[in-house]
Amino acid sequence: MVTRIGRYLSLETFCTCTQTYRRYASQIDPLPKHPDSVLAIAALCTHILDPVIAQFGQARFQLTYGFCSADLKRFLAKKDPITGRKHGMASPHLDQHMAHEVNRNGRYYCDRLGAACDFRVVDLPSDALVDWIMEQNLPFDSLYFYGAARPIHISYGPQHKRAIWAFTPQGTPTRRGTERWRKGMEG
Repeated sequence: MVTRIGRYLSLETFCTCTQTYRRYASQIDPLPKHPDSVLAIAALCTHILDPVIAQFGQARFQLTYGFCSADLKRFLAKKDPITGRKHGMASPHLDQHMAHEVNRNGRYYCDRLGAACDFRVVDLPSDALVDWIMEQNLPFDSLYFYGAARPIHISYGPQHKRAIWAFTPQGTPTRRGTERWRKGMEG
């Protein structure tokens, strides 16, 4: 059964888009356990992803990281036996990829709630994508800009902070490089 979470995406697509999931699919349960996680993911789709896909087309929309289940989180933290590198990065206490999931102590992985994803639009520099998001005044919570040739991270949640971050080559968050977008929010 396919669970629609917006006009264009299914929950299954949103939860199985990572390379790590595809590599270890038989060992990972990718779906949310908490019903509020599904609602948060659907809200992200309705308010952020549906407008992006409607503008740029579903064929050009490339979801690179959606929901992070507890199983996926464990695999992201493991090292590849050949390369010795971790399969991925996960900062569930910060990035909202785990939506409303709770740990074994009953606490939310991320107190900010909401949901997040990383995506790009094929043949569109990510700074132009952020320009469009800002022009449309989409109600995001956080937006991470990693560079013009990389996907962006965006979240939607109850805070609607509209916080924009860029990252140094070492991966340190910075406001440098986001001035034009932040200025647009002030004026």
